[in-house]
Amino acid sequence: MLAKTLSAMTWLCIFLLAFVSHPVWPQKPPKRKTPAQLKVATCCEEVKELKAQVANLSSLLSELSKKQERDWVSVVMQVMELESSTKRMESRLTDAESKYSEMTNQIDIMQLQAAQTVTQTSADAMYDCSSLYQKNYRISGVYKLPPDDFLGSPELEVFCDMETAGGGWTIIQRRKSGLVSFHRDWKQYKQGFGSIRGDFWLGNEHIHRLSRRPSRLRVELEDWEGSTRYAEYSRFVLGNELNSYRLFLGNYSGDVGNDALIYHNNTAFSTRDKDNDNCLDKCAQLRKGEPWGGWGGLGYKAIAQPRGGVTITARPVFQLWHFLFLWALTA
Repeated sequence: MLAKTLSAMTWLCIFLLAFVSHPVWPQKPPKRKTPAQLKVATCCEEVKELKAQVANLSSLLSELSKKQERDWVSVVMQVMELESSTKRMESRLTDAESKYSEMTNQIDIMQLQAAQTVTQTSADAMYDCSSLYQKNYRISGVYKLPPDDFLGSPELEVFCDMETAGGGWTIIQRRKSGLVSFHRDWKQYKQGFGSIRGDFWLGNEHIHRLSRRPSRLRVELEDWEGSTRYAEYSRFVLGNELNSYRLFLGNYSGDVGNDALIYHNNTAFSTRDKDNDNCLDKCAQLRKGEPWGGWGGLGYKAIAQPRGGVTITARPVFQLWHFLFLWALTA
């Protein structure tokens, strides 16, 4: 009995599986999409593709923009580095030119010093910067003049201006920066003070030595705006200490407008501790030690050059004159 029941159930299961796999009732055919539906589906697919393309392009554009910005920053940095390198090269070039000029100057000075070791005749003696200029020394700078056996003067270091007014000027005073006090006593003015490359006074004994040869004085004036004037004196002589370094000037010519030094001609040198001027109020003391009374009160950068020239420039002590000064002696 049990065997029959199991057999009947087995066949029932087989029947159900066969029925499910192959139903006997009619199946409905699948619905076909209309052209409109097909078109909508196609458009949706295209939109999706376009969105994907736009997203890709946006991402690419963003990357390109970032890369362009990085490249631009890199270019700017390179330009800045090139500008910095150019400035460094310009600075090095300027330094090299300066060193070359200084070396050339030193070579000329060494040539001069070598020439001074040879016994000199009156024809080739180095009296001043004009003597050097006549021997074709053309570079402005510091030179050494040989001792003056007649006066017993030692070797003299001077600054030669080989460019101003034809060249050959021996600077005896420079006063422009105001870093050196000129309120000095008689001994200091006699011996000289300051730095030969800055503000200085060469010294009355040395100026007397330089002015022993026939010389004339030229005064060049330059105001703060760069306008220039000049005054010339046909003769310049500075006496010795026995006559208080008396100043002697010749005839005046120039375009300054008046003879500013006429009142100082034939006047003795004065300092704060030795009053030799004709000023009733002791002008040397009032003018902080300036020499020759009012003459020194103007302030100078001076040059002495017998048969060549002496040049002097300066800033006025009390701003009484709106000028810088250039003084020169020449034959």
